[in-house]
Amino acid sequence: MNVTVLNLFVEVAQRGSFAAVAKERNIDPSSVSRGIAELEAELGVRLFQRTTRNVTLTEAGDRYLAGVEPLLYELARTHEAALETVGGTRGTLRITASATFGPRCIVPQLKEFCARYPDLRIEALFTDEVVDLFAERVDLAIRLAPAVEGNLVATKLMNTRYRVVASVGYLAAAPPLEVPADIARHRCVMFNLHAFRSRWLFRDSHGAIEEVSVDGDLVLSPAVSLHAAVLEGLGPALLPNWLVDGDIASGALVNVFPTYDVTATTFDTGAWLIYPSRTYLPQKVRVMIDFLKSRLNT
Repeated sequence: MNVTVLNLFVEVAQRGSFAAVAKERNIDPSSVSRGIAELEAELGVRLFQRTTRNVTLTEAGDRYLAGVEPLLYELARTHEAALETVGGTRGTLRITASATFGPRCIVPQLKEFCARYPDLRIEALFTDEVVDLFAERVDLAIRLAPAVEGNLVATKLMNTRYRVVASVGYLAAAPPLEVPADIARHRCVMFNLHAFRSRWLFRDSHGAIEEVSVDGDLVLSPAVSLHAAVLEGLGPALLPNWLVDGDIASGALVNVFPTYDVTATTFDTGAWLIYPSRTYLPQKVRVMIDFLKSRLNT
């Protein structure tokens, strides 16, 4: 069984195109077609349905992908483990994080990290889409959630707390914001997720929880766009501490209700470091986890 052909199969399944895979690999499309045809002949089943417009998996192909993809992932990690015994921390580290958390919290750490590990190449995908770690060959994901479900391995990087924030200029011109119920009289800037668009929860120092309805004319994503809108004085917004605490400290934004815990979903949430394999943690992943925890763990 040819590992190169198996990788071709997985890439074609992900992209739905022989031509796209050939272009990425800088090879002739006929080489991709020939490799897939040889694999189908070896298995005695058709793995793809081919039309003039696209390539889709057959039922057999879908089952084959489900079995082959994690095996190829583990094979690649085992190969890297062998190289680490003689070569130290090197290779390519693929990471993913949200479209706001990545640029805000991860990118500022990379200069020092790259100086420590000059033989390590970083490929980062910052998106609010949920990335398939196996399909995209991701080594480490940072996800924002109360908890991590499924078979992935996770360790908490940092806790997340939310603040209701507004600009000084907005507060000077708008109706008073003295208690949580006052939010109902304001047009808020809201995140484009259903749970964030109808009500916010406030918990006081005694543990009492108050639910306040919210509404507004600006529904935005990703979170960095809400942050920009609040800085422009377009209204109050519910944003995470890692995005706004610097602005609060500088005076650019005001933490409107500093004595309350605030959330749209749950009060206990955080950023999680997630990796696919329970059996082996590559050195390159381990050093990134340790580095990020030393810089961001709060």
